[in-house]
Amino acid sequence: MTSAPSRFPPHPIRGVRVLHRKQNCAPQFALIVVDFEPAAEGVSFEAAEGLTVAYEPADALPRFFAAAAAGIEEGLSLPEHGVVAATRVVLREARADTFGSSGLAFKIAGYLAAREALERAARAGSSGAQP
Repeated sequence: MTSAPSRFPPHPIRGVRVLHRKQNCAPQFALIVVDFEPAAEGVSFEAAEGLTVAYEPADALPRFFAAAAAGIEEGLSLPEHGVVAATRVVLREARADTFGSSGLAFKIAGYLAAREALERAARAGSSGAQP
């Protein structure tokens, strides 16, 4: 008999900071800070009220944020994690760079943020403490 997958996150996980930077002939740059909060079901993503990012062209930012959300959802949906994602993700901070930021860079940052949040939840679960 198999047990039902656990819900993620089991408690709020705040301040997950990811800096994705790749320096080569095709540089990539994305910095995000996100909070994961328990929700009823699924994955929702939103930018914090009042979030400002100094980046031009500013009309690219919604695309970057959507890519981060896609990376988070992809990272949380991998079957090997054994969790059912039920989270509200709030983007608290973001930085972009004219020469390295792209949808791909933000998607990778989102994926890495999901992995970090899962690791924090696992560490807290094994120690019995909340982060």
